[in-house]
Parts: sequence; structure tokens; C-alpha cells
Amino acid sequence: MRADLYIARRYLVARKSLGVIHAISTLSAIGMAVGTAALVLILSVYNGFDRVIKESLSDLSPDVLVTPATGKYFVPEGPAFEALLDDPRVEQICSVVEEQVFVAYGGRQQLARAKGVDAVYEAESRLAEHVVEGAFSLHDGTLPQAAVGVTLAREMGIRPHFLEPLVLYYPRRGARIPLAGPAAALGSVKVHPSALVSVNASADEDLLVLPLETMRTLLGLTDEVSGIELRLAFPSASPSSDRQGLSATRAGRKFLRELQELLGPDYRVQDRVQQQPSLYKMMRYEKLAIYLILLFVVIIIASNIFGSLSMLSIAKREDMATLRALGADDRLIRRIFILEGWLVSGCGLGAGLAVGVALTLLQQHFGFVKMPGGFFLQAYPVVLQVTDLLWTVLGVGLVGLLTSLLAAPRRQS
Repeated sequence: MRADLYIARRYLVARKSLGVIHAISTLSAIGMAVGTAALVLILSVYNGFDRVIKESLSDLSPDVLVTPATGKYFVPEGPAFEALLDDPRVEQICSVVEEQVFVAYGGRQQLARAKGVDAVYEAESRLAEHVVEGAFSLHDGTLPQAAVGVTLAREMGIRPHFLEPLVLYYPRRGARIPLAGPAAALGSVKVHPSALVSVNASADEDLLVLPLETMRTLLGLTDEVSGIELRLAFPSASPSSDRQGLSATRAGRKFLRELQELLGPDYRVQDRVQQQPSLYKMMRYEKLAIYLILLFVVIIIASNIFGSLSMLSIAKREDMATLRALGADDRLIRRIFILEGWLVSGCGLGAGLAVGVALTLLQQHFGFVKMPGGFFLQAYPVVLQVTDLLWTVLGVGLVGLLTSLLAAPRRQS
């Protein structure tokens, strides 16, 4: 064994070490373990909520969205769109028309993001899993119905069981303002609310889903759509970080490239991340902020290592003089203290990783820590990712190393 490592290990575990210094080193290792375990646990909890949010978004946003590069509407015709029908990688194709409309109900008015969907969307949509009142159905015989976001419904007093319909208004195409006033230039349709849905706070504020033919009637369209939504046999932007999820993401990106080449520059092909770039970017920045804040806490804890090494260098002056008399140079003595600090932080890092991973796995499989009342989740969601463990080891290890380098004496007198 190397002399510097042997001496550093002896200083760490020797029973004859000074009591106060040994206690500070022990507390430093425990503090590093607590900080490391907190990093693993809190990042895993964030990953859990991150996955829940992404899964809820996937129930509203498609894996792939095809929109026109210029303009708002297009007719999905041609060999490229016909090829999608026979592509085994495509599970579902839906035609949609989205537009901001003016909604009136019970004397109240509000703007809403109306989304007209076809029969395939109505039959296969996962929005049915987010219904909080009523039943997800866009047709009652020949009468059109609509699913409404809960926040929009609360603001306008909308209830699925009431007979009063929603009235949607939108300017007629090519209409000029007549002498009778602007209202005469508005087209309108009536739909009855069938369900209240809750996807996420942003969508619930203005979401309104209704039949495609009703939406076309309101906008004065015939066969045009504003987008084609695709559900793939594999997700194009999987929230999972395991090997299967990464493989699916690569396959999804390959599909996106091929589809873009097939459709040409007249169309824009977007995966789920590209459809909402600001949201996904914000979620990445939030995780980075959490990591840096927790790492700063670890830096504060590591100041104890600095103190213990400084005290140890004072207490061991006679030992250092003896080593120097035996031929040790200042670099060897400095390495002893660096390794001493590294061993303290390394013990804390290893123990913290073991405890953090164990607690995360226990929560993931048994859900011991429950969510407070009123949430649809029974327990705090956690997802353990290997990349988080690597970043934790890198961050905590670097903090321990820098602290040891700063605390180690440069020259012993």
C-alpha cells in the first residue's frame, strides 16, 4: 500500500486520534452522506413528478404533429399521407382543427382553445381517463357535444347535466363588417357539454374538444385541417430514461426524419418536445436548479472537512516532522491530508448513495410516504435514473476533492 494512503487511512480510523478531530471528521462524513442521500431522493421525486406531467401531456399532445409550414390549414392529400396509412410504425392517425374561439354560456363569455377532432380521436382518445364529471362523448345521436377543461368550466359555470348549450363564435371567412355591427359577421354553432376533463393547469384553462365537422362548420372549412396527429407504436420523445425508452426515442427520431423528407418543406413535423419547447425547457432548468441548490448545501456541509483537516494539520506537526526526517517531502505530506479529506468525503458519498438508492427503491415499490389528501396520486412518485447517480457522484466527489485541496497544508514547519 502507498505510504500516503496508509497514513491517511490510519489517521481516519486510528483509535488514538484526537477526540474532537475524530468527532468532526465523523460528523463531516455523516453530513456528506445526508447531503448525498438528499440529492438522490429529491432528484428521484422530481423525476417522478416529471414523468407524471409528461404522461398527462401525452394524453393531450400526440407523439407526432404534422402542420403546414405556411398558413393555418391544409388538405391532407397525396402519396405521403397515403403512405402513413400503411406504415406499421403508426398506430393512429387523427385529423384535427384548432383555433381560438369566443364562447358564451349562461350570460358569461370567455376565449377558449377549441379543438375539433375526428371519430378516430373520439374513439381512441386518452382524455376519457381524465374525466372528472360526465362522460367523454362528442356525439349524442346527431347532436354535437364538447368536453371542457375544468378551470374553464368553473369560470363559466358549465355543468355537463345542464340543458343549456355552449355557443361558439368565430368570424366568417371573407366576411366584412356589416352595417348591423360586428356581431353580424360572426358565425356560430351550439354544442352541449358532455364532460369536464382535467389534464394539467395550463390545458384546463381553455380546453374545449368538439367534433371535427362542427368545428369546420364554425370556421367555414370543407376538407381542410390544421394538423394531423400521429400516435406511434413507440414514443417519439419518451419520458423514460431506461434502455427501452432511449431505444424508442431513437426510433422515433428516425421516423421524424423520414417523415419530414417524405412530406417535404411544405410541412412541419414535430415531436412532443418540439410542440411545447418552452415547457420542456423549463422542466430541464428546474431540475438543474434543484441540483445546484442541493449541491450548494453539500458545499456548506463540506466546510466541516476543511475545519477537521486544518485542526489535524496542527495536531500532527510532530508526526510530519518525523516523516520529514525520514525523507518525506512536502508533496507527500500534502497528499496525506488530501487523501484524508478524500476518504472522509468518500465514506459519506458511498453511504449516502446506498441510503438514497435504498429509500428511493422502497418508495418506488411500496409507496411508504403518502401524498396529502386531494391528489390523484396515492404516494409520492419516484423514478431512479442512472444519470442522476452519476451527476451526484461527480458533484459530491468534486466538492470533497476541492475541499481537501484547499485545506491541505502547502508546507509543514
